[in-house]
Amino acid sequence: MSIRSTKTAPEMADAVAARYKETRELTGYIPRFEATPETYAALGYKSGLEIHQQLLTSKKLFCRCPAGLYQEGTDFDAELIRHMRPTLSEMGEYDGTALMEKRTRKNIIYRIKDESACTYDIDDTPPFLLNQQAMEQSIEIALLLDCNLVSELHIARKQYLDGSIPTGFQRTGIVGVSGSIPIGKKRVGITQISIEEDSCREVSDVGHWRTYTTDRLGMPLIETVTDPDCLTPDELAEAGQYLRFLVRSTGKVRTGMGAARQDVNASIAGGTRVEIKGVAHITWIPELTHNEAFRQKSLLTIADMLKKRFSNAGEWKIRQTRLDNHLLELLPHRESDHDPMEVHAVALPGFGDIMAFFNQPGLTFADELRGRLKVIACVEHPNLYHDLQVLSPVLADAMGDARSELGATRDDALVLIWAPQDDIATALETIQERCQMAFEGVPNETRKAFANGTTTFERVLPGPDRMYPDTDSAPIPISEELIARLKANLPEPVDVRMKQLREWKVPEDTHAFLLKSNLVPLLEELIETTGLDSRFAGTLLGHTYKCLLGKGFAVDSTRLEGFVEIARNVLERKMHYNILAELLPLWMADTSLDADMLLEKVGYENTTAAAVTGQIEKLKSGFSRNRRTRGRDARAHWVMGRVRRLALGNMPLSRMWQTVKGVVGDE
Repeated sequence: MSIRSTKTAPEMADAVAARYKETRELTGYIPRFEATPETYAALGYKSGLEIHQQLLTSKKLFCRCPAGLYQEGTDFDAELIRHMRPTLSEMGEYDGTALMEKRTRKNIIYRIKDESACTYDIDDTPPFLLNQQAMEQSIEIALLLDCNLVSELHIARKQYLDGSIPTGFQRTGIVGVSGSIPIGKKRVGITQISIEEDSCREVSDVGHWRTYTTDRLGMPLIETVTDPDCLTPDELAEAGQYLRFLVRSTGKVRTGMGAARQDVNASIAGGTRVEIKGVAHITWIPELTHNEAFRQKSLLTIADMLKKRFSNAGEWKIRQTRLDNHLLELLPHRESDHDPMEVHAVALPGFGDIMAFFNQPGLTFADELRGRLKVIACVEHPNLYHDLQVLSPVLADAMGDARSELGATRDDALVLIWAPQDDIATALETIQERCQMAFEGVPNETRKAFANGTTTFERVLPGPDRMYPDTDSAPIPISEELIARLKANLPEPVDVRMKQLREWKVPEDTHAFLLKSNLVPLLEELIETTGLDSRFAGTLLGHTYKCLLGKGFAVDSTRLEGFVEIARNVLERKMHYNILAELLPLWMADTSLDADMLLEKVGYENTTAAAVTGQIEKLKSGFSRNRRTRGRDARAHWVMGRVRRLALGNMPLSRMWQTVKGVVGDE
């Protein structure tokens, strides 16, 4: 299909939209809600997880700085600037990620707060001994994952070349391997679980300047890596939730924004493993991996098209020319006296109908180029136009002249890029490289996740040789005595807790909250020690307590633990349990109150069925003077609203309603 038969803007826009729709259908893309397991089986979809979870310790992993002290981006005592450069490995090779980072010419700024960082964090002193508390917590979680534990913990260095760790590497050690978790009717393998130090928090990344804070740096975390056993996006999300519930069941991990971060690995048949980083919420996982599967299908389709057009991909080259700088007035850009801009037109042979080719929902192959220009050439968005887009007449004419000058045919694409003079060479190299990768299909890369389910290029996927021994850290033996002690105090497995919730008939819409908040042990105590109805107890914690948290009540569950004694006291008085839902908010607001004080505050009246009936008789005649309720059983609803409080602690509300109906009568 040729879409270059006209130069009018509306027709160009229609042609681009038509090409996008045509190629979306060619790729076979369907929305996730329409997909079935058979859809993913046909694609050859498989996926796995890498979950990073901070441990709840008082100190960092390899120094004695406090863990969990966070700073605002503008709250710091000093700034440190560094530049990353590649070095040869022991094999005499450079890592691809290191070479990419070198080309970015990034200035890395670290904002340091004295109370949360030390000389170890900035690589001026060697590591302290590994935090014993963190090691024991990681072993406990490895046991819950049914992993085979290592007999000695060996610390290695894992290259981190984006500047997020000042040393350029992360200290990490494998704790266990070859575990598994139950998902539905299958088990998902656990490749390994490692203990490692966290990286810095990114503040900003604009142009050649990337800024971090060091408060999170060095905090202990575990990395749990699953096998690629998940064959649908929903299975992957289920595995993520199970692992979330498992680590939280220990009560020894941090919670809240940033305490856990998911990286997702996904591929399809003929594609390759692509790592999606920064998945902030497990609920994002299905949409992200669904779209990644079809992105790979799109790239494989493009590769097949290009291979039919060119017999030797290695000889494929772009052609480019510089355009007059007066065009900058028509382009969005930021320019300074120290950073003059240039505009270049680039011809991409044979890519005429590919720039508008469907890639992800709302995105095309042109966005693959834009993403790499942002990361590698440090050219901020927007940074590229192509001649299938709607342009101003002046830009369209300039691109038409450039097309003639470069000898581009109707089958070639023409792109317009503008960048600081010093970044133009890298930008042109980046376009050349990404287009050549298109001949192979799906490049190995790490991609950044967005909430709408799409991704963008983040960096080249690190090589397999990124880890090597840390000569500053001695091996740490893991004794059988330590393992036995930790085994003796393990919490119940998550699948056992899930079964308990079903047996207790706890409403299903409370299960996720109870598990992620590690409230099932407390629920069990509430049921077993007070004899409270299990369904009501689950609703009390899973609905009432959750609602209180949303209103700003104390999140600390230790406040909730004291409520068990309140419940026991109330139920020992033979009161009905429905009053507990009224007492809980008062208790959470002030835990110094005892049961008598709470009952007084809630206005509890110890009454009899006869007294309730008498009260209903008195109210019955008052309805005619206060006609505020309309519809079926209007009089009964009006009366019920006035005597409902008498039921609290005395009788079920259902029984109260039947009493009201019996006195007032049907209407």
